[in-house]
Amino acid sequence: MEARADHLAFYIHIPYCVKRCGYCDFNTYTPAELQIQSSLEVISNDYIDLLVQEITKSAEVSEAKFVPSIFFGGGTPTLMQPSDLGRVIAAIKSHYTLTDDCEITIEANPDTVSLAMLSQLLEVGFNRISFGMQSALPHVLAVLDRTHNPDNVEKAVLAARSAGFKEVSVDLIYGTPGESMEDWELTLDTALALPVTHISAYALIVEDGTKLAARVKRGEIVIPDDDETADKYILADNKFRSAGLDWYELSNWSKPGSECKHNLFYWYGENWWGAGPGAHSHINGRRWWNVKHPATYKEKILSTGDPTQDSEILSAIEREEERLLLNIRLPRGIQRASLNAEQLAKLLPFVESGHLSKELWEAGQVTLTQNGRLLADKIVRDALTESLL
Repeated sequence: MEARADHLAFYIHIPYCVKRCGYCDFNTYTPAELQIQSSLEVISNDYIDLLVQEITKSAEVSEAKFVPSIFFGGGTPTLMQPSDLGRVIAAIKSHYTLTDDCEITIEANPDTVSLAMLSQLLEVGFNRISFGMQSALPHVLAVLDRTHNPDNVEKAVLAARSAGFKEVSVDLIYGTPGESMEDWELTLDTALALPVTHISAYALIVEDGTKLAARVKRGEIVIPDDDETADKYILADNKFRSAGLDWYELSNWSKPGSECKHNLFYWYGENWWGAGPGAHSHINGRRWWNVKHPATYKEKILSTGDPTQDSEILSAIEREEERLLLNIRLPRGIQRASLNAEQLAKLLPFVESGHLSKELWEAGQVTLTQNGRLLADKIVRDALTESLL
């Protein structure tokens, strides 16, 4: 599927957090790391001015007219004032036309919201909210260095629904050291008891350079083995489906019609603009990324209006690799007719082993089964992309 040149999704990066989680390697900064004495509220307005300038720049170089999705991520976007966040939405509206079903999402820490704030977020244009729940168990959250009180997740979700949010999501993490299968099942049951329309569940990845990686290296904690992590994925998928949430991407489940449009834009290979420090963008096979540090971002915006650090043009092979990598993660899978003979031959054993749906294979689709989702990376690497070289 070719990207629609007249559509452009926006990702807005808010790079601030009160405290860095032990597993996080995202481009985020605490006041101590930035060596600032003022609160994040004080720097909010200044930062929003920079984002507005970058959005204005986007309108000068993009031929897009319509915006189907705006996603505020971080960091912790809810540390910013709703009125300031609303200025970003207003800036996008001033240069583009929001589609009738435009999805405007904000990520939130459960400890940083109130009913009044949630109402204000709705007033400035947000219509979807995603809470970082991660786990229902305090000892699991402690290993992750998460700061929120797990009891506040229910309070935050109920407040969001009371304020008027129809689309509410929670993010979960499984495979944390010290998390038993019983712990994970309790987290799943707790999440499913909430009035949410969407759940994301990601296996913990220990990234180099994080506090968690240092603890693993010192032998203080032990990462669960792959079999246990796979069992936790299967348990989650079974429980979600029983509760009426179907998978629409390897790590995402939703009620019908509540899929995250913004994420689908990425997976369908559409065009998006990432605004803010370290944000990545993609338009018609060209990818670029901004300088990472907020101070450098500010300098470049004020001096040249362009915060780009570097860019690349994807080759035909790279674009095909990306198409295969992304499409295999979706229930619709890959059209068999789009693959070459070598790829099809290498995929056949996965059909025979039950990792690819035989029924859908015969109907012309390459689609992962539940067990196949556990081997998605191997299938892509061994059978799909290797044959492109």
